[in-house]
Amino acid sequence: MNNNGKVVAFGELMLRLTPPGAERFVQADRFEAVYGGGEANVAVSCSNFGLDTEFVTRLPAHEIGQAAVNELRRYGVGTGWIRRGGDRIGLYYHEKGASQRPSKVIYDRAGSALAEAEPSEFDWEKILDGAGWFHFSGITPALSDNAAQIVLEAAKAAKKLGVTVSMDINYRKNLWSLEKASGILTGLAPYVDVCLGIGEAEARNVFGLEPQGETAVERFANFSRELAEKYGFKTTAVTFREAISANDNKISGLIYDAATDSCHASRKYDMHIVDRVGGGDAFASGLIYALITGRDPGEAVEYAAAASCLKHTIEGDVNLVSAEEVETLAHGDGSGSIRR
Repeated sequence: MNNNGKVVAFGELMLRLTPPGAERFVQADRFEAVYGGGEANVAVSCSNFGLDTEFVTRLPAHEIGQAAVNELRRYGVGTGWIRRGGDRIGLYYHEKGASQRPSKVIYDRAGSALAEAEPSEFDWEKILDGAGWFHFSGITPALSDNAAQIVLEAAKAAKKLGVTVSMDINYRKNLWSLEKASGILTGLAPYVDVCLGIGEAEARNVFGLEPQGETAVERFANFSRELAEKYGFKTTAVTFREAISANDNKISGLIYDAATDSCHASRKYDMHIVDRVGGGDAFASGLIYALITGRDPGEAVEYAAAASCLKHTIEGDVNLVSAEEVETLAHGDGSGSIRR
């Protein structure tokens, strides 16, 4: 696994519109606006951890597109390979859940700048020159056939250059059919080293496997072993979430390491949620950082789970914590006491 150089992430940077507090969409007379998106969230978090990070996307040339670029820059994310064009930025509306009422998301991203991008706009061998890690999610190839082709070309270039490739499955039924998702994601799988977000449903529905075993850990280890043998995944990882209510969850992580044929589980965190969006991206960025910095699989999943836990305490899409803060929680200090 290539653990040198910068992290490059590719995906759509969106504008998120949320009613204040726990208001419903139909109540709201105003919306709070923040920028986010799966791969962008990972890029910002990795930058906050101190990694050299670049985000690649396509955004309109107007002021809203520039505001999105500026948001990345304020966190130290490189934007030199962002392409400008198209008429609109992708939007999504987020209604926060409360107690037994779940959160709700409505997408408005059809015809976005990235969905209409052409593969010829991205020279991946140049973009990935000097990179050690390339990250994307299953959301991006769901945007359009062109976007799927761009992701495939990027993954192939990364594999050719010896860059470690991570894919977060992130299946969204509102974006594409399961049949199409399965066809495209399994086509990308041979170029992937680290597969994230791969639970039993994804193993069954995307990869056509039937998880076997008495416990969740056994089933995860068994289908992860099958995926490693079939596609060459070096690492698979997933979060486990137990929902008490929309405000209170328990979360933990699980990782499989193909080199040692071993499975490791993190501690379980009891969380009171401020904002759930981006928890999986925080787990992904925590795992990427931990693996790049040489942690073993057990340490890596502990770090990733702690990063995800902390994200749930922060408003917005991105995980605005430092590597030191994650380290403190991963090593057992979850008191929440004041730091002086």
